[in-house]
Amino acid sequence: MPFDADTAASGLRVLPFYRAVPRLVKDPVTELAKMGTETGGRIVRLDIGPFRPYLVSHPDHVQQVLKTDWSNFVREGMFWRPLQRVIGRSILGEGEGWESSRRILQPLFTARYTASLGEDMADIIADCILELDAYALSGRPVDGGHQMTRIVNQAVIKVLFGGRISRDVAERLAPEFATCATSIAFRLLFPFAPYSIKVPGDRAFLAAAKKIDEIVYPLIEQARTEGTGSKEVVSALIGARIRQDGEVDLKQVRDDLVSIYGAASETTAMSLTWLWSVLHDHPDVYARLQAEVDEVVGEGPVRSEHVPRLGYLRMVLQELLRVYPSGWIIPRQTVADTEIGGVPIKAGSQVLVSPYTTHRLAEFWERPLVFDPERWAPERNERRHRYAFIPFGAGPHSCLGQHLFYLKAPLVVANLLSRYHLTLTNPQRLTPVPGASARPKEKLLLKLELKSGRGA
Repeated sequence: MPFDADTAASGLRVLPFYRAVPRLVKDPVTELAKMGTETGGRIVRLDIGPFRPYLVSHPDHVQQVLKTDWSNFVREGMFWRPLQRVIGRSILGEGEGWESSRRILQPLFTARYTASLGEDMADIIADCILELDAYALSGRPVDGGHQMTRIVNQAVIKVLFGGRISRDVAERLAPEFATCATSIAFRLLFPFAPYSIKVPGDRAFLAAAKKIDEIVYPLIEQARTEGTGSKEVVSALIGARIRQDGEVDLKQVRDDLVSIYGAASETTAMSLTWLWSVLHDHPDVYARLQAEVDEVVGEGPVRSEHVPRLGYLRMVLQELLRVYPSGWIIPRQTVADTEIGGVPIKAGSQVLVSPYTTHRLAEFWERPLVFDPERWAPERNERRHRYAFIPFGAGPHSCLGQHLFYLKAPLVVANLLSRYHLTLTNPQRLTPVPGASARPKEKLLLKLELKSGRGA
């Protein structure tokens, strides 16, 4: 047993420095999940030098941290510092900034409002996917991760900025966010490293954050000058962020937009990137998914009205979010002394909720390491712990964009499967890389073949 047992009576397992660090350096996302599953969901304290975070994964404990006692577990501390350098104080923060941002943005991400965006989003996604015909005709493979990011980026940009952002500007935004998301890996693994010392990734992160500001601020100014009559997010934020002096709080608008953009685009794009490897490894799932798309969509374009009829696709996406949740950790810092599962936790301690672990606990998931969309079949109607599945977080800080995900992701997948035969040309074991989300370290190369009657 690779844990110290001196605190076993309290339900706490301690992983000492000499065992924790090599595992986290080797494969941080996978090994962190194993640290939780090896104890069956008991709390694990990781003794990483002066830094001793608590890994929390049992659904009962997750419920306490994210829901019932959420105000005692705040989005502050070492793990949030790297992100706050780009997201500022916003919907992903705490206090008045978070409360006001959520109050403004929540009406724009309801199921009903999201559904009203369906037709425009279907058009945008279909147009983006048509551009892949050149690869299909030439036989050149495409970088799956890059293409998922490109397509999702265009859809999210429409929701946030309406028609105010040109194609070339939108395509400049996505890689800067990808750089920010990946370059913080070192600081996430070793958050105690002082910021006075430059560590790997710092230079790239700061350069990307600067470029994001250079793109976003002019768009906000353009929207402010044109007026706030439109319904897209930037206009809603501008209208709600007018100060008593009549001026718009541009920094707050910027922080909210950057946070929403990152959350809405990064999570969907990364989830869809993992999908193609999964479908390659599970040809039976691929075949059934393809048959459903052929039956529901036929030879016509994919429309938003098709999405509710793509039931198996939704099951596949739910299982994808279980096995590869993009939010691999949900960091929190305790405000006051407390207990979790009988384990005393001091004020100021770092607590890491791990969806990667929670989604793999054998107590709550039959064959947890097996990709099985059937576990989501309506007729199965399995009763699970409410907090055993947390791909969008939970409680007051749950992600606003989950309705948007279940619109965007099916539209992307159905469009691709209705137009092309897709083959993964470089199948391999993928390694999740830590960052703002978990993305595969390796590239996925897809070969596209136009279906009969789908010529350019």
